[in-house]
Amino acid sequence: MFTLNKNNSGVNMIKTAMLMAAMTALFGVVGTLLAGFEGLLIAILFAVGMNLFAWYNSDKMVLKMYGAKQVPRGHSLYKLVANLSLNANLPMPKVYEIQSDQPNAFATGRNPENAAVAATTGLLKRLNQNEIAAVMAHELAHIKNRDTTIMVVAATFAGAISMLANFAMFFGGRRNNNMGFIGLIAMMILAPLAASLIQMAISRSREYVADRVGAEICGNPLWLASALKSIQSFATKIDNHKAERNPSTAHMFIINPLHAHSHDKLFSTHPSTANRVFALEAIVGKVEPIQSTRQTSIPKTGRKSRLKNPWG
Repeated sequence: MFTLNKNNSGVNMIKTAMLMAAMTALFGVVGTLLAGFEGLLIAILFAVGMNLFAWYNSDKMVLKMYGAKQVPRGHSLYKLVANLSLNANLPMPKVYEIQSDQPNAFATGRNPENAAVAATTGLLKRLNQNEIAAVMAHELAHIKNRDTTIMVVAATFAGAISMLANFAMFFGGRRNNNMGFIGLIAMMILAPLAASLIQMAISRSREYVADRVGAEICGNPLWLASALKSIQSFATKIDNHKAERNPSTAHMFIINPLHAHSHDKLFSTHPSTANRVFALEAIVGKVEPIQSTRQTSIPKTGRKSRLKNPWG
């Protein structure tokens, strides 16, 4: 058993809040410069409408997109997620299986009460039990942290900024702006680029937090470190054809299903796998062992404080 140093998680939470504030500010500035106050109001209305639609329907859309099939209660994956949900003090999410030989998984849903987790057949076939448990714990961490909602909002703002830029391109933008033609063109190009950079940075920061919380839920950071290395290795060799056709969903997966990244690049949806593994292994190096009579930092679930094997 172990306890986590919360400092890094707190830093990532602050980083996410600052990035979301930057996205909101960028939206306001770009909207005002390109479309004026009236255009900004219209864009806000569109953004709110898009947010609400995405918030309520994104889970159904992405599950249908990947042909996900809900697993029965007696399925081993269902039982695993049920045990991990108890450890995480979360409502039981719906559990889905996706036909894909590439090991991977994602979480979706507008809140913990309406959430779903999905694992590929490749994940269940190619990883060992401890690694599978760690991966599903990571996805439950996304639900617990409401990362699915955060990313929907970030994606919607980024889309709205791109919409404003397109509006300016086709209709000439705000006529009385002080930027001139060159400034207008630069804004139309740079604003969507900046929005994408912020969106990707938010995605990367949430992955680090989910890794730490997921390690706590499953009970062993090294299980997740091993899983990440295994999935990364397979992802570079095995194509996920549906993800290739829908690259906008790549940020949802535990490992980028499209291609590998060696560094935390600006346009990467995921941190470097090597950096994530290093952070997880550092947890083991820093924590102090605790007695089984002491409570973990996982909320009580009616069980003893000592976590049981996630597989029952």
